[in-house]
Amino acid sequence: MRILILGGTSFVGRAIVEDALRTGAEVTLFGRGKTGAGLFPGLTRLIGDRDTGDYAALRDGSWDAVVDVSGYVPRHVGQAMDALGDRVERYLFISSHAVYARTGVAPGSTEDTPRRPPVRDTEELYDETYGRLKVACEDDVLARYGARATIVRPGKVAGPYDPSDTFTYWARRAARGGRVALPADPGQPVQIIDSRDLARLVVQLLADDRPGAFHAVGPAEPVTLGGLIETCARVAGSQVEIVRVSAEGAPPMFPLVRPDWPTQQRNPARARAAGLPATPLEVTAADVLAWDRERGEPPLECGYSPEEERALLVREDGAAVDG
Repeated sequence: MRILILGGTSFVGRAIVEDALRTGAEVTLFGRGKTGAGLFPGLTRLIGDRDTGDYAALRDGSWDAVVDVSGYVPRHVGQAMDALGDRVERYLFISSHAVYARTGVAPGSTEDTPRRPPVRDTEELYDETYGRLKVACEDDVLARYGARATIVRPGKVAGPYDPSDTFTYWARRAARGGRVALPADPGQPVQIIDSRDLARLVVQLLADDRPGAFHAVGPAEPVTLGGLIETCARVAGSQVEIVRVSAEGAPPMFPLVRPDWPTQQRNPARARAAGLPATPLEVTAADVLAWDRERGEPPLECGYSPEEERALLVREDGAAVDG
């Protein structure tokens, strides 16, 4: 199978490339050639830039499938489709579960749950627009390719090479052990998908030439945020005591903390039936921890710093005594 991957040298794209190569696929990469320039030296690289609209490198050649990892706004997706035309048999678009409404949705919703209204008058990505821009992208792919379109909607993706630091924060923090400040309910449910499971689903959907929309969520067994932290600690050989602290003053978008998580739990049954595997959370945690240590544990962009957390716990202890 000849697969073209739009953006395949960072995190999710990297995992998809690796899994596609595992199956013997012939993979071509399209991107700016800056991220992960030393990866996959034997692969054909086509150079372009979605931000400037430079898709000229895609105007020759044909592929059995394209995987669009880098489409966030309709302009990006539309220009890629215009450049490719009918020289690709299947267009698989990596979307997001952020396409769904955040209220009035029952936990365990399926791929047929109503989506949010699309938005097309902005390319600014933030909490309110991200999912709605993805809806617009989905609509455009389906309008162009119909039954030759496949939509994959991942939940929170975790694994080695994750640039978001979201899961990495908890793997690292739990490994240190001790009292862990959590500005949320430890019983909050979370869904984590290992990047390699997402990649395996994508490659299997292409191999089966399967249309439709699919939830890429995990793990196989339901887990709470507190359970996730304790799993990370167990894998690291440490012990933790989770201390629920006030959310006031916590950094915005605290790792895996979302007040609407209960209504954002998705049903993965369709994806499981199509071949989505289920890497145990313990394995994901161990691999992320090993990767983080190997890269030297650089400063993280999210969560509390160790100094902030220590000061917060001291304040919480004082408040408890005063109360």
